[in-house]
Amino acid sequence: MVRAAGSWEDWDPWTPSEAADRLAGLDVPWCVTAGWAIDLFLGRRTRHHEDLEIAMPDTAWPVVRERLADLEFVVAGDGLWELSDAALEHNFQTWGRDSTGAFRVDFFRDVHDGGTWICKRDTSIRRPYADVVRTTDDGIPFMSPEIVLLFKAKHAGAKDVADLENCLPLLTADERAWLVDGLERIHPGHAWLARIAT
Repeated sequence: MVRAAGSWEDWDPWTPSEAADRLAGLDVPWCVTAGWAIDLFLGRRTRHHEDLEIAMPDTAWPVVRERLADLEFVVAGDGLWELSDAALEHNFQTWGRDSTGAFRVDFFRDVHDGGTWICKRDTSIRRPYADVVRTTDDGIPFMSPEIVLLFKAKHAGAKDVADLENCLPLLTADERAWLVDGLERIHPGHAWLARIAT
């Protein structure tokens, strides 16, 4: 793999609505994820977002790349790498930058089985994309919050804890139960388990 130029300092992300405009009409189950997904669920912006992360099935990558042919893509992981089959296989994140050199969007290429999403941290955790992807009133798809929180639990930094606290009053009993089950499988004994129980 060949190293690519760029760093976090080069980010000037699209908003979710800008991404939705660019991806409108694509027949793939893409969705905004991470911090922006939480804000879309809450219906309000809670903080500044340094980037914009979008999840999609890994097999949708060629379709998305063709739609965004004006962007230059690099693969992100343990550094930035020029786009290649080897780099794509080694890392699941793909950053797209425009002609100004600014990174606009980060695509997560998720494993799946047809219409079923598979959690990359525990492949026994699976859900139909119909249950994974929600949509705002103005048509922006976003990942269901309990799934986003499961991934945020790995680092559980200040912003992740704030996202948990903001979401908990709005999660249904089924969503809380799903999150607890996922935490017990991936992060047994996690501090969030006691918080969710209260």
